[in-house]
Amino acid sequence: MPTVEVADLTDGDFLLDVREDDEWQAGHAEGALHIPISEFVARYGELTEAAPQDGKVHVICRSGGRSAQVATYLVQQGLDAVNVAGGMQVWAAAGRPVLDDKGAPGFVL
Repeated sequence: MPTVEVADLTDGDFLLDVREDDEWQAGHAEGALHIPISEFVARYGELTEAAPQDGKVHVICRSGGRSAQVATYLVQQGLDAVNVAGGMQVWAAAGRPVLDDKGAPGFVL
């Protein structure tokens, strides 16, 4: 499974958050696309519309397990996808901004 470290991500990278709604509402990375893993197959078209045509999809969850599953699926579908190692826990620990669903400072649930 292709993996990328949080420290290697830049502001322009496309980020797909596959955590559930309550986790997203508590705190997420600004600009990330949110499609919960429980709805992923049904909402797959939203990803293909939003993802950059020739860009990489960086998949993130809380700690890296669910995002690894989705990244594997995306690679099987022919997309350039990688798992973000350590997920939002490492994102927050690295001091990256975490916002709640109202745009205020959030936290990783």
